[in-house]
Amino acid sequence: MTICIIPARKGSKRIKDKNIKKINRKPIISYVIETAIKSNLFTRVIVTTDCRKISNIAIKYGAEVPFIRNKKISDDYTSTKDVIIDCINNISSENVPYHFCIYPTASLLTIKDLKNAFKKIKKKKYNFLVATREFNYSPLRAFKILNKDTIKFQFQKYLNVRSQDIPKLIHDSGTFYIYKTKALLREKNILPQKTTFYMIERLRSLDINYPEDLRLLSFLHKFLLN
Repeated sequence: MTICIIPARKGSKRIKDKNIKKINRKPIISYVIETAIKSNLFTRVIVTTDCRKISNIAIKYGAEVPFIRNKKISDDYTSTKDVIIDCINNISSENVPYHFCIYPTASLLTIKDLKNAFKKIKKKKYNFLVATREFNYSPLRAFKILNKDTIKFQFQKYLNVRSQDIPKLIHDSGTFYIYKTKALLREKNILPQKTTFYMIERLRSLDINYPEDLRLLSFLHKFLLN
């Protein structure tokens, strides 16, 4: 028994109504809902939202919306973890072993990604799994801006290190997480003990922040990934 939670609040400062923008005539969140349902991993696929319009769209594509999220837990400062715990409390699913969180803009995710990640966290008994991706270029080679005209290397120790010898770093892909429920409710740290990762292909973890990102996403859906 596993539950999928899709957090989709109304507010978005850079792109208005980002979670329900149309990509090839369908709301972006619809792709995530359909992938979650078709994976057959979940006993329930739930959208937690503070918006009736998003709620209606989510229900249309097969998700449950058992409650409308309180505005107090729907602002820019509310963490994803707090939103997931709020949903768990509202639907009384504390005894469900695992909960997925899939972001509503992660429309390029595949069923294979979800299944392989779930297999990993269960087989090796981790408490938390983060879907990650590689940096396009190592942040250890970053410049620091000193003033409007001058810069310096932020990490001087890597100044003369070959690219292939720089420690490999990865980052949160902004697509999905898997929580072992008991650990999620017990631990206060953002990354609990025994956290693992699952690498996502770059094309499937496109971050949607600007209008040009939506245009690229539409192109990927239409020409590359269908």
